[in-house]
Amino acid sequence: MTDAPPAYSLLDPFGWYAAQRAEQPVIRDSSSGMWMVFDYDGVQRVLSDWKAFSSQRGRPRGEDAASALSSSIISTDPPRHRQLRALVEQAFTPRQVRALAPRIVELVDELLVQVERAGRMDFVLDFAYPLPVIVIAEILGIPSADRDAFKRWSDAVVTGNPSGSREMAAYFGTLIEQRRHAPGEDLISGLIAAQVEGEHLNPQELLGFCILLLVAGNETTTNLLVNTVRCWQDAPDALERVRADRTLLPSTIEESLRYRSPVQSMYRVAAQDVELGGQTIPALSPVLAWIGSANRDEAQFPDAGLFDPARAPNRHLAFGHGVHFCLGAPLARLEASIALDAVLERLPNLRVAPDTVLEPIPSQIVSGVKRLPIIFGH
Repeated sequence: MTDAPPAYSLLDPFGWYAAQRAEQPVIRDSSSGMWMVFDYDGVQRVLSDWKAFSSQRGRPRGEDAASALSSSIISTDPPRHRQLRALVEQAFTPRQVRALAPRIVELVDELLVQVERAGRMDFVLDFAYPLPVIVIAEILGIPSADRDAFKRWSDAVVTGNPSGSREMAAYFGTLIEQRRHAPGEDLISGLIAAQVEGEHLNPQELLGFCILLLVAGNETTTNLLVNTVRCWQDAPDALERVRADRTLLPSTIEESLRYRSPVQSMYRVAAQDVELGGQTIPALSPVLAWIGSANRDEAQFPDAGLFDPARAPNRHLAFGHGVHFCLGAPLARLEASIALDAVLERLPNLRVAPDTVLEPIPSQIVSGVKRLPIIFGH
């Protein structure tokens, strides 16, 4: 009698990934019609070969956040993608990102001061969620009084909740109109004023930018911070190593990105018939590239199931690959390095609270948990 193959689990999909890579790394899912790609080389190609695997085809149209995202850089192919990306990259140059460091340090301190004497907190709600939300809200120029709604809206996009998605689209539509008449020094005002080859962005493109930056600017960084603590829970020796040698923090962050990738999958559409992994994917077929599986591929990462805070090289695909490489990656890395350094310094003996039952975010795209109670102190 043979063991049954592992089932897919949002909290721990890695056994399922390994079984898929071993059995058939490129396969059509009969129930959904989706082509799924699990191995490192295949996923890398799907993410980077935009002529074969389009980000643009098959996107929805309408008045909600999902359709607005279809007009953003995440859902366009070159040459339009290059034009749109060039606009927003100006706000995320290495110099611009470094200039945010003092403010991030300030915010980290404000958040930790509120909880460090208590010896416990919810790492998601008290720290990992508010930090990146405040940072991206300040970049966009969003009033602080409106931040409470951000998590509901952001969750709505990643879980496919249409009502929250429509609410966010309506909010940003109003905010964009306000900035048209009274521009400020924020990124939204800059995008309204910007031109691509003599033309301003249309309302749908502006809305897509705002939604993408809000969701990508907080969901991924929140889950990077939370998933790093979960990695340390899985590998307490790795936590002790980085606590003793803080120079390991940058490589620890990269290993966290690989080991528990904040984005587990990415969608594309075959632009033509494509040969991949010994299979022929017909033109116009939906394709799902499993980033979380590629980052555990033993063919690319020796001892892939081991969390190694000093792993090198570490060519993970957590931020994508090719023309769609995450433009917010430098900001995510900066926020994580400042935040986690302070956590190591100020929260001694950090551990997940006993008897914690983790509830995953209900999404195959982003990977994280809704709550993470932690305790700390001597």
